[in-house]
Amino acid sequence: MSTYVVGDIQGCYLGLMALLEKLQFNPQKDKLYAVGDLIGRGPNALETLDFLYQLGDGFDTVLGNHDLHFLAVYHGIKKNNPKDGFEPLLRSSKTANFVEWLRHKPLAIQLNSETFLSHAGLYPYWNINEALGYSQEVEKALQSDSYIQLLRNMYHKNSVVFSSEMTAKDRFRFIIDAFTRMRYLCEDGTLEYTCKTSVKDAPKPLIPWFKHSRITSLEGVKLIFGHWASLEGTTSVSHCIALDTGYIWGGKLSAICLDTMQISSVSN
Repeated sequence: MSTYVVGDIQGCYLGLMALLEKLQFNPQKDKLYAVGDLIGRGPNALETLDFLYQLGDGFDTVLGNHDLHFLAVYHGIKKNNPKDGFEPLLRSSKTANFVEWLRHKPLAIQLNSETFLSHAGLYPYWNINEALGYSQEVEKALQSDSYIQLLRNMYHKNSVVFSSEMTAKDRFRFIIDAFTRMRYLCEDGTLEYTCKTSVKDAPKPLIPWFKHSRITSLEGVKLIFGHWASLEGTTSVSHCIALDTGYIWGGKLSAICLDTMQISSVSN
């Protein structure tokens, strides 16, 4: 049995199949995790979700920003944009099942005592246990009868610093942002949403979350994430493993084997 984590698939079903073939993935005995953004912008959202859904207990994932956005589009909170590639999925008779399936997925998973998985990373001012607790708060809300309101509230343009004194609305919004949208932080810990460049091209006051001293000093834990294609899989921090290698943009689709920590990729 082998355990793999795959980077941002984004509806690229053929790329996923090519990668799983290269890995000799056996759904009868192997386990596959994903860093989120299962769909979004790619050509085969329906085929991708159908395949992953059919893996049953052999697959699990954290949610990415595109996955949450799809839920918002499905419920009419946001208008469907053709560039997201959701149209065939929205027309499918299977989609209601996929929606229920996705809203029962977490924002973060601790795969074992040494491995933490989320879409965008670990907010430096949280430890692992705190992050898992915050993820569970949102999971509970996402699975509640009022989850549509949660989806409606997650869209905003304000940057704030996390505080225990936040309102519930702002708290959920920040937790979702930290797990699904985070790349750079301002010096005071505020999330900066607009800069998506590589580290070498970013304005100096901004700090990549994985370069923060609270992250670089972590010991005994590996942080696996996606979301940030312009990193091209490189963080220069050995325990921060970036798996979004930009397949949707003409790059590669990558997966790591947790048994060997070897990364395998296929090109677009």
